[in-house]
Amino acid sequence: MWNKDALQDLIRTKLGDHKLILVANREPYEHRYDGGRIECYPPASGMVSALDPIMRACGGVWVAQASGNADRKTADAQGHVRVPPDDPSYTLRRLWLTKEQVEGFYNGLANEGLWPLCHMVFTRPVFNPRHWPVYRQVNEQFAQAVTAEAGDDPAFVFIQDYHFGLMPRMVKESNANSIVAQFWHIPWPSTEVFQTFPWKEELLDGLLGNDLLGFHLRVHCQNFLDTVDRTLEARVDHDKFEITRGGKVTVVRPFPIGIDFDGHQARAGSEAIDREMDRWRQHLGLTDEVLGIGIDRIDYTKGIPERLQALDRLLEKNPAYRERLLFVQIGVPSRVLVRQYKMLDDEIDSLVEEINWKWCTDSWRPIVYLKQQHSPPQMMALHRLARFCVVSSLDDGMNLVAKEFVASRVDDDGVLILSRFTGAARELAGAVLVNPFAVDEIAEAIHQALEMPEGERRKRMGKMRSAVADNNVYRWAGKLLSALLKFEFPETNDGEGELIGQAK
Repeated sequence: MWNKDALQDLIRTKLGDHKLILVANREPYEHRYDGGRIECYPPASGMVSALDPIMRACGGVWVAQASGNADRKTADAQGHVRVPPDDPSYTLRRLWLTKEQVEGFYNGLANEGLWPLCHMVFTRPVFNPRHWPVYRQVNEQFAQAVTAEAGDDPAFVFIQDYHFGLMPRMVKESNANSIVAQFWHIPWPSTEVFQTFPWKEELLDGLLGNDLLGFHLRVHCQNFLDTVDRTLEARVDHDKFEITRGGKVTVVRPFPIGIDFDGHQARAGSEAIDREMDRWRQHLGLTDEVLGIGIDRIDYTKGIPERLQALDRLLEKNPAYRERLLFVQIGVPSRVLVRQYKMLDDEIDSLVEEINWKWCTDSWRPIVYLKQQHSPPQMMALHRLARFCVVSSLDDGMNLVAKEFVASRVDDDGVLILSRFTGAARELAGAVLVNPFAVDEIAEAIHQALEMPEGERRKRMGKMRSAVADNNVYRWAGKLLSALLKFEFPETNDGEGELIGQAK
C-alpha cells in the first residue's frame, strides 16, 4: 500500500543526492493583507491540494508565480519562503510576473487558447499571436529559476500542467544533469483538434524535452502519441508508449491522480468538522430539508448551468420536493479577466435568480449560491451534511472534488452524481453516472439519489471509499517517481504494465 511513509522510504533510498524541484503556475500558500495583518491562505486548487502533501513528505523546492499581495513581504530577496507556515517542510520560490506577462501567458495563451483547445466543451479557443511570445518568455523565466535552484547538481524536475509546455526542453538544454518529468493535468485532445493550434510543432517539441510525460488516462496518452505521429518527424512506438526524437526518448504513461485519503478522512471525522456542520445548519436554516451540494470553480467546463437547469426540471417533474430540497452551490471565482468566464458568471447569476424566483415561497428557496472560496473544513462539513453531491463536468482530466466528497463521508453515506466525462468516473464505480449535457438525465439522477435506500447508498459509498483509499496521492507520486527514477536507476520497478492496464 502506498502511503506517506512508503513514499518517504522510496525517496530516502533512491533519490540520493538529487534535488527535487517542482514547478507549477500556482503557489501552494499565498500571503495576503487582511485587516492590517498578514495571513497565509492555500488557494482553491485541486492540483495544489494533491501536491502539497507530497512536498511535505519529500521536501525540496516548489517554484511558482506569486499571487498574494503580501508575498514580497514574507519572502527573502530570492523569493524563498519556508512552508507550510505551521510546520515548514519545504521551500517555496516565488516568481513575480508583470501584468503584461499575466495577460499574455496566463489569461491569454494558457486559458483562452490551450484550456478550451484541450477540453471538448464547444468553447472556441482564442489564438492571439501576441500571446505566444509571452508564453515562451514566461517559460524561459521559470526554466532559469529551476536552473538556479539546481545549480550544477543532479536534479529531478517535476513540471505541472499546460502552462509550461516549452519548459522541459529549456531545462534539459540548460542542465544536462536534470531528469525532467511533466504531468499534464487536463485532457489531451484528438490529433484533429490539436492541428488547429498555430504553434503546435514548437509546443510538441518542448514537451518532448521531458524524460517522462504523464496524463490521467490512457486515452490521453494515445491522443498525444497520435498527435506527435502526425505532426513531427519522430519515431512513435505505440506498443511501448515511447517517442524518440533527435535521439532522445520520451516515455508517455497514464498516472491517475488521487488525494491524501487518510489525512482527509481524519480531518473530516474530527470534532472541528462537527462544529462546522453545526455552523452550516444554523447559517442555512436547516431543519428537515434534504441537502444537495455542488462545489466548483466558476468555469465553463464544470457544467454548472446544466446542473441548475436540472434542479429546475426536478422540481417541475417532482412537486413533492418543493420546500423539501435545498441545493447549495459554491462557486469559486476564477480567471475573472477572461471574457468567457465573465459571461459564464453572468449566466449563473441569472439562472439562480430565475429558478429561485420561479419556485421560492415565503420561507424557502431551492438554491443557495455562495460565490466565494471556503476553507477545507467548511467544505468537509458540507460534504458530510449532504445527501448528494453533483459533479457534472463537461470534460475533466480527473476531478478531485468527487474524491474529496467520498473521503469526507466517514459515515459511509451519501450519493455521488458524477459526469461520465471525468477521469474519476473510471475509478468510482459506485457513483450515479450521467451525461452532463443531458439536463433530464441529471434531473433523474438527482431524483434517484433522493429516493435511494440507505442500504444501497452505503454499499455504493463503501465501494468508492475503497477505491479512493487505494488510489491515493502517495500511490500516484510513488508510481510516477518510480518511473522517473528508472532513468537514473534502471533497476527501479515502476509497475508500468499495471499503470497502463489500470488507467484505461
